Amino acid sequence: MRYSIKDQIKTPAYFQLYIQVRDDIINGIYPTGSKLPSKRTISSDTGVSTITVEHAYALLCEEGYAEACERSGYFVTFHTEDGFIPVARPTESVRNEQKQENEIEDETDTEFPFSVLAKTMRKVITDMDRGILERSPNLGCLSLRTAICDYLARSKGIHADIDQVVVGSGSEYLYTILVELLGRTHTYAIESPSYNKIEQVYTASDVPLQKLPLGKDGIDSNALRQCQADILHISPYRSYPSGVTASASKRHEYIRWAEKGERYMIEDDFESEFSLIPQNVETLFSLSTKKNVIYMNTFSKTISPSFRIGYMVLPKHLAQKYEKELSFMSCTVPTYIQYVVAELLANGDFERNLNRIRRNKRKTARTKS
Repeated sequence: MRYSIKDQIKTPAYFQLYIQVRDDIINGIYPTGSKLPSKRTISSDTGVSTITVEHAYALLCEEGYAEACERSGYFVTFHTEDGFIPVARPTESVRNEQKQENEIEDETDTEFPFSVLAKTMRKVITDMDRGILERSPNLGCLSLRTAICDYLARSKGIHADIDQVVVGSGSEYLYTILVELLGRTHTYAIESPSYNKIEQVYTASDVPLQKLPLGKDGIDSNALRQCQADILHISPYRSYPSGVTASASKRHEYIRWAEKGERYMIEDDFESEFSLIPQNVETLFSLSTKKNVIYMNTFSKTISPSFRIGYMVLPKHLAQKYEKELSFMSCTVPTYIQYVVAELLANGDFERNLNRIRRNKRKTARTKS
């Protein structure tokens, strides 16, 4: 066994172990359907507790690299071939766990504490004074774009410069901006079913549009292979209204699709902050080596829909194109609101509230299991 845990770095032991086993799975050391080493074996070889190994394996299961089979251990479900490959069948308890996250959302309070929000708004007014009345830079306020970059690096492994971040008033506005940036001659593909405003924006923009049917773990592989699109708009974390989450194998399939020709993917990561996974990992943006993924998210659910604030992270070459062709467009989010969100991100209140929500969701999940 060659796994090792480094005490001198800040990364938790379970996450170090997760990364090492995940990479071995991706590289084929553990092929599809094979059994992973037992928790006791890894615990003995690395010197960590079996609980730590269990946390790492739980994350592998959450991400779709493996699945737990009762009294049998953990088996690899990740595959590099497009399309479904049969593997060890999950137990009923595993299937129930996979359903819980979609069910819990309606039962969990995801509202941002008003007292914290009000305190922050008062602080911004006091600190910024008349600065809240100043016009925002076209890409968005520097403090907000800096806070977004820091947050994405901490929580999602996305490392971007502030000039790659564009702030706008919600997803629909940013979808429209992307059509202008990428062009109307390209064919766009969306999930079917998908959030209705995605289709409405592309239809209103008069671009060629294809609808790709969803399977149990993402877009149907045959439909993806046969589509003629240049741009794929997807919600890999949880597609609305189907609730389908792309498996690890499917996310890598999307990456392989995008590597052919001059293709782009728009990764709509809405609601991913509420995942039960202890640490958000593996956005398509961070997985892509071709740097052709556009990452999008909003604060509509995590703070308030009334703020109407979203953002996108562009690959560097598209950020340069945006600067050249579209930088004249004014930011549509009030400066004051941008400063408030920047403060929530910078002082830790945003992430503290997310952690509270996740703890409540895990507690609910344990109660239901």
